[in-house]
Amino acid sequence: MVIVRGTRRLLDRLGGPSATEDETSTTVLGDWYATLLRRRSPVALFVNEATLLPVLIRLAPARTLAQRFRTATAETLAAHGIDPTFIDTETSRMSPVALAPTANRSVVGIMNEFTFLADHHGIEDLAELGMVLARTPCSPLYKRHVSPDRELHALVDQRTP
Repeated sequence: MVIVRGTRRLLDRLGGPSATEDETSTTVLGDWYATLLRRRSPVALFVNEATLLPVLIRLAPARTLAQRFRTATAETLAAHGIDPTFIDTETSRMSPVALAPTANRSVVGIMNEFTFLADHHGIEDLAELGMVLARTPCSPLYKRHVSPDRELHALVDQRTP
């Protein structure tokens, strides 16, 4: 199970919270945060709480967003050169997807920064935009690995024998 902590704007589109307070993610990467990017075609921006790794997905159709999130996460991890065994294990643990309200203001701040940068870069291809955002230095990571892509690799290397 994976918990997706959405902003109110996103939760209103998806039907509201479904996770209880005592539930936790069973994945190595842990909880994800999500919000909406207002574009011609709305986009859901997911940010991993542990690594700040961004994953971008077209919102429509909203009812299939949870299933498409697993696929997009696998594609993003593969694009970053993560071991396929880790990807398979991680995505298999991402079912079901439970929704909850945001709980970490630092991650919400990073989502706001990524939203601004996404508009500034003007890149239409979501996979390419996600890779660019993953190389962005993030203040919560300054004392560790500075950017989400480096933090991801460090976490995976630590968890992989």
